[in-house]
Amino acid sequence: MEKMNQAFEKMKMLVGVEVDDEASTATINDDNSSWFMDDFNRNCTLSTKQSMLVFFNPIKFGIAFTLGNMLSLGSTAFLVGPKRQVTMMLDPVRIYATAIYLASMIFALFCALYVHNKLLTLLALILEFGALIWYSLSYIPFARTMVSRVMVACLDTEF
Repeated sequence: MEKMNQAFEKMKMLVGVEVDDEASTATINDDNSSWFMDDFNRNCTLSTKQSMLVFFNPIKFGIAFTLGNMLSLGSTAFLVGPKRQVTMMLDPVRIYATAIYLASMIFALFCALYVHNKLLTLLALILEFGALIWYSLSYIPFARTMVSRVMVACLDTEF
């Protein structure tokens, strides 16, 4: 526990929070550690306008979200190699998920950059997010089957 307290003190000093000499030699009580977490949480919050960027400006968010998805595909290609990435994406198990995911990214960019319709861009983003989830589940064995069964069970109206 003492080492953890010393680590908190060093972290506070690195971040720039002033530490009095008395607190650095003594152990951190719950008030100080909760103060640090409260301060950390207060600095890491978004305003209401920032968190609702999707609804206020879906075109700007759509471009950023789609480019982020393209970067994530590029980063996995960097990690496993481009040839292996394309081979995995074109695997018969996930070829349809890959096609829908890539098509949804193209559609979202088309709606955001060419059409400039906020509602259509928002719908394209919802489609892209769903395609991203389905594509990601294709890498986990039996995940799509499990999700499909859970959704059918949840949406089943017969008693």
